[in-house]
Amino acid sequence: MTEQSVVTSDTAHSSETVQTAPVAAHAQPKPKQPRQLVRFAFYKLDPQWMLLPTEVREQGKTQLNKLISDYGEDALVRTFGLYGLRSDVDFMVWQATYDIEDLRTLSSQIRRSALGPYLRETHSFLSMTKRSVYVGKNARGVHDPRLVIQPDDKKYLFVYPFVKTRPWYALPMEDRKRMMNEHIRVGLKYPSVSLNTTYSFGLDDQEFVVAFETDHLADFLDLVQELRETEASMYTLRDTPMFTCVAQPIADILEAIGA
Repeated sequence: MTEQSVVTSDTAHSSETVQTAPVAAHAQPKPKQPRQLVRFAFYKLDPQWMLLPTEVREQGKTQLNKLISDYGEDALVRTFGLYGLRSDVDFMVWQATYDIEDLRTLSSQIRRSALGPYLRETHSFLSMTKRSVYVGKNARGVHDPRLVIQPDDKKYLFVYPFVKTRPWYALPMEDRKRMMNEHIRVGLKYPSVSLNTTYSFGLDDQEFVVAFETDHLADFLDLVQELRETEASMYTLRDTPMFTCVAQPIADILEAIGA
C-alpha cells in the first residue's frame, strides 16, 4: 500500500479525506561479508618428553601430525618452526576460521593428545579480520580480501602484537590518514613483503596482530627500520614480542626438535 487515507474529526460530517504522502519502501541493508577469527599459538616442548620410550614418542608425533592435518581439511592452518631462533618457543600454529569453536576444538585436541602434557603454550594472540579505515572504498569491491586470510606461503612469517597510544585515537581522522599514507608508501617500496593485519580490540590484550610474509629476511629488517622513521611510529605504544617464524610441516618440526 503506497498511500493512506486519514479521516479527521471534522470530516466525519463533510466526508472529506486528507491524503498522506507515499510511504517510501525501506532499503534492505547489503549483507556483510563475514569476518574470520585468527589465532597464533606458540608452543614449547618439555625436554622430559625426550626421556620417554621411543615407541610412545613416535605415537605422540603421529597423533599430533594427524590432528593438524585433519584440521586443515576444513579450515586454514599453517605451522612454523622457531627452534634455534627463540629460547621460549619451538613452533607456532596459525589458524583462521569463521567459527570460534574451531579454535577451541584444535586447542583442546592438542592438550588431550599424548604430547599435550609436554607442550607449554608460551604465547597466544587472538584477532579478527576487518576492513581498514585508511584504505579507500575503491579497493574493497564485492569480495574484500582483507576479510579473508590468504597466506602467500612464503618462507618467513614475522608476527607481533601491536598497540597504539591513546593520543593516536584523539587525532582527527584526516591527520591519521595522512600519517598512514606515509606508512603505506614505505611498505610499497618492499614488494617482496606482504602484510596480514588483524584486529584484537576487546578480544585480546593487544589492539592488532601484525603478520608479515616474505622470502627475504633482509627486506623485512630494512622495512621495519624505515617504518621507525615515519611520523606514525611516534604513536606506537608496544610492538613486542616479535617472532621470526619459518614455514615448516609439523612432522618436520617435531623431528628437528628431537620429539
